[in-house]
Amino acid sequence: MQILTHTGAHPGSSDPTAGRTVRPCARDLQEHDALLPHRHPWGQLTFTLSGVLRVTAERSSWVVPAQRAIWIPANVEHAIVVLEPAQLRPLKVHASRVPFADAECRVLEVSDLLRSAIVALGEADSEHGTPREALLSELILDEIARAATTPIRVPLPEDKRLRSLCAALMADPSSTLTLAEWAPQVGASERTLARLFERELGMSFGAWRQQARLAHAAPLIARGMPLAQVASELGYASQSAFSAMFKKTFGTPPSHFFAR
Repeated sequence: MQILTHTGAHPGSSDPTAGRTVRPCARDLQEHDALLPHRHPWGQLTFTLSGVLRVTAERSSWVVPAQRAIWIPANVEHAIVVLEPAQLRPLKVHASRVPFADAECRVLEVSDLLRSAIVALGEADSEHGTPREALLSELILDEIARAATTPIRVPLPEDKRLRSLCAALMADPSSTLTLAEWAPQVGASERTLARLFERELGMSFGAWRQQARLAHAAPLIARGMPLAQVASELGYASQSAFSAMFKKTFGTPPSHFFAR
């Protein structure tokens, strides 16, 4: 396990400029490696060719498999934990060319075209300012702006008791402990915890746990785990119960959501 202070960069790469607006980075990371909270003056598309990341920013957590990427606006503090060995390939985007008008993080679906363009830009990184590099950069920016977003987001609390509970559930989303059973472990009454969930996270304990479980389902399904096993791993009583909750949240059954 490594604790790192920033994403690092492929030799020869640099920060984005008005002339070279999209710059590739590269770093291969192992399971449990962590990038400490940091921020930078450019926007970043955090993407991995393989593996699974957990990205935390703006009091939210996202589980990001290779089929997805997360857009992080400039100056937003964020941290990354590697859940499965990852070929991290983030893109730095100059402030003049950010693809979204707002300053919110969002999970994007990565098309085959976007994935190929990111790989090609990394390979062309030594071609300083060439027409090919410029064309790839424009294609990437256009694909990012067109990418569909997915609501795989788990809000995080500020209260230390609630943070302790949420961290434990994110580490073990299959846990079936009730709020009453969690209460003595985190030093608060069941009633206090219930009130904190509503006040800080805007949802009940049960709804938050479902969000955390569904977020963890993404990488399991993406790597081909059978839905029945995913349901069991995440504490659902049956595959049908898991699929029903997934469809209720995302509007489509998991088999369609991860068809790619």
